[in-house]
Amino acid sequence: MTTIRSTRLVRRVTVLADDGVPLAVREVGAATAPLTVVFVHGHCNHTESWSPLRDSLLRLTGSSVRMVFFDHRGHGRSGGAPAETYTVEQVGRDLGAVLRAVASEPVVLVGHSMGGMAILSYARQHPHEIGRRVAGIGLIATAAGDLHRSGLGRYLRSPAVELFHRAVTRAPRIMQRAIRFGGRMGGPLARAADRRGPDSRFAALMKVLHSDTSVVTMAGFLRSFAALDESAALTVLAAVPALVLCGSTDEWTPFELSAGLASRLPLAELVRVDGAGHSVIAERAEEVAHALAALLRRVG
Repeated sequence: MTTIRSTRLVRRVTVLADDGVPLAVREVGAATAPLTVVFVHGHCNHTESWSPLRDSLLRLTGSSVRMVFFDHRGHGRSGGAPAETYTVEQVGRDLGAVLRAVASEPVVLVGHSMGGMAILSYARQHPHEIGRRVAGIGLIATAAGDLHRSGLGRYLRSPAVELFHRAVTRAPRIMQRAIRFGGRMGGPLARAADRRGPDSRFAALMKVLHSDTSVVTMAGFLRSFAALDESAALTVLAAVPALVLCGSTDEWTPFELSAGLASRLPLAELVRVDGAGHSVIAERAEEVAHALAALLRRVG
């Protein structure tokens, strides 16, 4: 079931997930374009996080590509959901619902951070679609597993994170107010942290505090990240062209995790963006766009 509002070459669509959660989708470009690229955003982001990259890629591809963006459950314009559904497994199913509703074949899937994990989850759940519907993938600043062993992921299994989960479960409204207050009070500190490095640990924390994403959504996905293992998807994806890209100073998903992904994807191009952090799609949009354009040429 979908509801559609059209404005020239931009359409806003509502797609229902398998459990009825409304997912907000935006389509950019002509429905008759020979290739569709579906962008899947990261944790505590939304479709607008792709804006710099979208604009750069449009300049390179013109009308040859239709772009589809959607907000994860609990993010952006999409509906909230029960806390237990905030998992990588479920967002993989949500991606499947979006593809069935709005994506013409062939499709290239591009995911940043949690979005890349959602793509891996989808591929594992729907192996028959890889190489048939899905003709290529872009995995940006993401991982298939082992998050708890490197980068900021080492803290996912810490006692402090477990206490955070318990507090959110017992008093979500109080925790939500605390997060919002911390975000407002931390504004000047966040700007100072960004000057030291946009992906420093403190800057990363401040970005989360400034997010509009609910604290229940934040906590649910953090628990899913701690147990992440989507390595089975890599065998499924080995037969399609891939781009694996990461910044050299990414503290959330360090480059070594991307190198591990690429080593298991025979048709992957591994790109390291020197000096870029986890927000590489915004920090270095032009470079990422050129890498994606090269992937689209390989698919075409």
